[in-house]
Order: sequence, then structure tokens, then C-alpha cells
Amino acid sequence: MAEVPVAVRTPTVVDASGLVLGRAASVIAKRLLNGESIVVVNAERAVVTGSHQQVVASYTEARARGSVRSGPHFPRYPDRIFRRTVRGMVPHLKTRGKEAMRRLEVHIGVPPAYQSAVAVPLEAARPKPALRTPITLAEVTRLLGAHV
Repeated sequence: MAEVPVAVRTPTVVDASGLVLGRAASVIAKRLLNGESIVVVNAERAVVTGSHQQVVASYTEARARGSVRSGPHFPRYPDRIFRRTVRGMVPHLKTRGKEAMRRLEVHIGVPPAYQSAVAVPLEAARPKPALRTPITLAEVTRLLGAHV
């Protein structure tokens, strides 16, 4: 008897350009836990709100924490920072969370496979009007020493 292949779901494409990192990560984490497959493009264009000094200081501190051997190992590149932020909102040590994280892809820029895909807007993750201009993840990672 031949096995019937399981229908492959097309992943939901989310463009992170201009989205607040934490808000986008929380919306994406909920969707992942509900069984959705998500591809995030333009991760380097996500923004982090707050004063530039405070944002850079917190990421620099997280990067310097721990040791090279035992960790914790905090990422330097924007796609990995985005993935780590989502991971923090998922029970990643449990089977349910591990499976959810396997359904997440994060990319710098837009890969050729997703050029023609229509990105789903995440209105809940849009920044609120503020006096300060938010800092992009690309700027943060450049200050951390990444070559983006």
C-alpha cells in the first residue's frame, strides 16, 4: 500500500521592515505555537525602540555576558537576533517549542525563493508615533561588530 504524502503547507511570509522587534516576535511566536510555518524577510530592517544609548548598551551587555565556553552565546547578526527574540517567547526546551522553532525561517534581505511571495502585514507590530526615531537592527548589529 502506497503512503499518501502529507500536504505541504506554504509558509506565511512576513516582511519585518519597520516592525518593532519585540512586538513582531510575540505575534510570530503565537502563530508558530498554533502550527503555522513562518518566513521572516528583511530582518535587518526591524526596529528597536528606546534611546540609542540604552538599546546599544543592553545588546552589548548581553553579548559580553558569560564565557566563550559555557555561554550564554548571544548572536551578533540581525537574523539570528530576531530568531533568538522569538525563541525567548516560545517554550524552546519543550517538544512543542522545538517544533515551533523548526517552522521559523529568518532571512537578511529577501531570498530569491520568496521574491514573488506576498508579505502578510503585522499591524500589531507597527511602531507607535514617538519623538525618538527607532534604531534598526542593522545599526545595532553593526555596532556589535557584524558586517551586514
